[in-house]
Amino acid sequence: MSLQAEARSTAESASAAIALHIDAAFDAVFSPSAPSVRLGESVLRLRPKHANGVREVRVRWSLHGAADAPLVIVQGGISADRRVAASGGEAGWWDDIVGEGRAIDLRCRRVLSIDWLAQADLGDALAVDSDDQADAIAGVLDVLGVRRAHAYVGASYGAMVGLAFAARHAHRLDRLVAIAGAHRAHPLSIAVRNIQREVVRLAARHGDVAAGLDLARRLAMTTYRGEREFAERCADVPRHVDGRFRFAEEGWLGAAGARFAQRFDADRFLSLSESIDLHAVAPEAVRASTTLVGIASDRVVPLADLCELQRRCGSAAALHVIDSRYGHDAFLKEPAQIGALLHEALEP
Repeated sequence: MSLQAEARSTAESASAAIALHIDAAFDAVFSPSAPSVRLGESVLRLRPKHANGVREVRVRWSLHGAADAPLVIVQGGISADRRVAASGGEAGWWDDIVGEGRAIDLRCRRVLSIDWLAQADLGDALAVDSDDQADAIAGVLDVLGVRRAHAYVGASYGAMVGLAFAARHAHRLDRLVAIAGAHRAHPLSIAVRNIQREVVRLAARHGDVAAGLDLARRLAMTTYRGEREFAERCADVPRHVDGRFRFAEEGWLGAAGARFAQRFDADRFLSLSESIDLHAVAPEAVRASTTLVGIASDRVVPLADLCELQRRCGSAAALHVIDSRYGHDAFLKEPAQIGALLHEALEP
């Protein structure tokens, strides 16, 4: 996709995030001892980075936790949605971290999360940018009447958007926790994602989008997960089946690819994958109290990028590095380590 040659200024874009109306009714009563959840949709006026002018954009959001408690924004990777914690009998994508008695305790915190915007949500915009996601979150804060968030906790793409939010809406954030996400995408990771997108486009031209998403996810898994996990999971010798050798890696990656293809829309995937690669934030503009979390085995976000981000950050930033067999996905697979760091970072 082509990009607009001139990006809109930060101030101009940020000022356009104005809420028009709320479609969801609020019917729950909350107290610190009885956390609950609100699900809502709001139409906001946003000025997308890669478009001309203002667009009305529908944003879906959730608000978990105790009424009037400090608000924490929580966002995950491109596969994550607004259901960050369990509710209504459905599991949340980060239940090990967000919930009663968890590191982000819903008895004493409110947690806001949105469904990521895709390019299609922005009308004729050329792409969706991390800046657009940040402005959407700011617009939802306006809808909720929240002037300032206690913290933003983001992982993977969510960390990128958190950095954009901290840079664009500095007056609305006390502290930032960015897990496995930097101020820009690493060129090697961009190259891999480009191949993923081309696989999906090629499959679509041949009438089998699901196969493209399946293969794209398999390729992604080779970067999301660490070398140790591959070595431990895939130690079996190849088996000769149906005229060819089958390797242990195939079953694991194939299952992951099939699950992804069943639940993810191709256009949405292409849009959000590209959004990762378009992400760019000047670290000097990030002035909130910042905690960075890197993963030693992460091949998507190298530690060198996080070290650069820490050095250039506009305020003092702490960098913590955890060891994990799970690579980039450690933020999902290491709740004890991640939870301990979050507990420390979010304490008053």
